[in-house]
Amino acid sequence: MITIVDYDAGNPRSIINMLAYLGVSAELTGDPDTVAKAGHLILPGVGKFDWGMRRLHDKGLAGPLDEAVKRGVPILGICLGAQLLTRGSEEGELPGLGWIPARTVAFDRSQLDARLKVPHIGWADTEWAAGRRMTVSTSNPRYYYVHGFHIVCDDPTTELCRAEHGYGFTAGVEQDNVFGVQFHPEKSLSFGMAVLRHFAGL
Repeated sequence: MITIVDYDAGNPRSIINMLAYLGVSAELTGDPDTVAKAGHLILPGVGKFDWGMRRLHDKGLAGPLDEAVKRGVPILGICLGAQLLTRGSEEGELPGLGWIPARTVAFDRSQLDARLKVPHIGWADTEWAAGRRMTVSTSNPRYYYVHGFHIVCDDPTTELCRAEHGYGFTAGVEQDNVFGVQFHPEKSLSFGMAVLRHFAGL
């Protein structure tokens, strides 16, 4: 059973539908006790960093999430959910969950060709680091992105995958049982299915 954290940040139904297609049981909940006792967690999200952190605290979910992570529960952050795993973001002032030694920064427009827009929206080739728990073995993987900020890791060994939009950026992170991907697996067709299937098997 995968527990999807409901904190009113985006529409997680597409994640549930893809998991159902894969034959993986899932529940959507904003109940702190259920989150604390979960065996697998997905933290989705679309929106601004401070708003997302504020919702987690207002709904009493930050503490139970931390409790689950300390128990070793695998957790996958998606898009905003991945950014919330870091210490904080240039987009806001609130501290993040801090499970990944990294920060979230805005795309550096000075490094982008004038034809490249921010936010970065669309498909991008993505390269997985070898030998990580969440590394997905897929030929020529491409995923769908919608973001104006990206993660910068303190330690390169925390980087799980990498993509490019004008310059290379961290597209995924891994630290022990904590994983995050900047792209949307639920919008990435068979490539995204492979990611969710792999996570469900951890």
